[in-house]
Amino acid sequence: MTITRIIAAASLAVASFAACAQAPAAPATAAVAAVIPANLENSVVKVFTTLRRPDLFKPWSKAAPQDVTGSGVVIEGKRILTNAHVVGYASRVEIQASQSGDKIGATVVALARGIDLAVLKLDDESFFDTHAPVARTNVLPGVRDAVFAYGYPTGGNSLSITKGIVSRIEFVNYNFGTAGLRIQIDAAINPGNSGGPAIGDDKMIGLAYATASNAQNMGYIIPNEEIEIFLRDVADGRYDGKPVMLDHIQTLENPVLRQFLKVDKSVEGAVVHRPHQADGPLKEWDIITRIGDTPIDNQGMVKLGPSLRVRFQYRVQQLANGGKVPLTVVRAGKPVQVQLPVGGERKMLIPDLDGAYPSYFIYGPMVFARATAEFVGALGSNLQGFNALSFIGNPLITRRGDEPDAQREELVVVSAPFFPHKLSAGYSNRFTSVIYSVNKVPVRSLAHLVALLRDLKDDLVVFHFDQRAGETIVFPRKEMLEATETVLSDNGIRLQGSPDMMHVWNGKTSVKR
Repeated sequence: MTITRIIAAASLAVASFAACAQAPAAPATAAVAAVIPANLENSVVKVFTTLRRPDLFKPWSKAAPQDVTGSGVVIEGKRILTNAHVVGYASRVEIQASQSGDKIGATVVALARGIDLAVLKLDDESFFDTHAPVARTNVLPGVRDAVFAYGYPTGGNSLSITKGIVSRIEFVNYNFGTAGLRIQIDAAINPGNSGGPAIGDDKMIGLAYATASNAQNMGYIIPNEEIEIFLRDVADGRYDGKPVMLDHIQTLENPVLRQFLKVDKSVEGAVVHRPHQADGPLKEWDIITRIGDTPIDNQGMVKLGPSLRVRFQYRVQQLANGGKVPLTVVRAGKPVQVQLPVGGERKMLIPDLDGAYPSYFIYGPMVFARATAEFVGALGSNLQGFNALSFIGNPLITRRGDEPDAQREELVVVSAPFFPHKLSAGYSNRFTSVIYSVNKVPVRSLAHLVALLRDLKDDLVVFHFDQRAGETIVFPRKEMLEATETVLSDNGIRLQGSPDMMHVWNGKTSVKR
């Protein structure tokens, strides 16, 4: 993933989290009420949450509690459907129906941050005796179809209904590398509307989830197709993720490229420029002409109707069977049938937290953590600092899109400024530096680092960092152990490390050396 995509993903996340910001409620009009089923408002709820997000630069603690609101809708199975960003990291969740004076406690039972969907169960299921599930359509709306967004914009307690039309349907990247269909409408999804249903022809067509941060009167809907995929996935109580194609593709538009590949005008498709696996079924310069029975054009698009084209990767989620997708490719001028393995999301050297809190370990004045997409994204808010990391070749930037390998399972970063202590006198603060080795042993993971420090017998501890400019720092080992206790006490930190790292430190978890 490029820096541009990091910033774009961060922007989309900000747009989504804006569902918690202040905005005036828009009242329903008589014209709207005449089109919308009269009982629908009884099945759209307001969601109240108290969020305790991670403090990325103080991984031993959580951010201050934040009370936010969103929307949700009753679905089959005595469940409430809402957005993941409304209830992720929630320590408290409650719902309230329209015109009700009571709140009901709820529990998050399924959550997919990538596609921004979540399912709630209620503490009192008698609620569903009088609040019916909303019917969902099984077809996509057409461009220019009317749509009504239901929800509870922040700033009022009344249900709001806004009217718009479908302006675009496309296959895009959502969050954290997850791609899916998205409906764009020409009405803003106001803060607090997130998680409310979008209605067309008396049925739900999708779930509101974000507004465009750089445009007016533009909102986004997660269509029912993505919702159905999510609900089928979590039926067993676990979210496994959508099947994805991991090979890198480029278009076949350029005439010189076509000349290079020796293909005539009759051949249309997408070119494989970097196979995911060197020994996989796809080879460099393969031209993918069909996915299943669906032809692919020279822009890598497929037709879903007379006026709708999307990226061909969209078809992966319909055709994946037994972890494989059928493709037709042109290789050396001849058509070849291949079965392409497709799996979950790409494993990353810098993964996202996926709703967890950061793992960390404190050693003397230093705080170590595994590098995450959220940590790097938070650094991106300081463009000058981001550019500085790039200039010195910090792996947080240079290896942002890499996958784990035999040498490294993950990157270990100094995730907080050094605590004040005499042992660090004369050293520059190594905050954001990536650990390369400890006493000349390359570090593969945070757990490996903790095990190395645990088993070290040398008098001195030598840290090398993975970047062009960066001093090597040396500490006395015994004094570092003593300093750790002082640091914890002086800063009111309860635990030296997260529970998983303390299991390693205390010798309860073995780590491959």
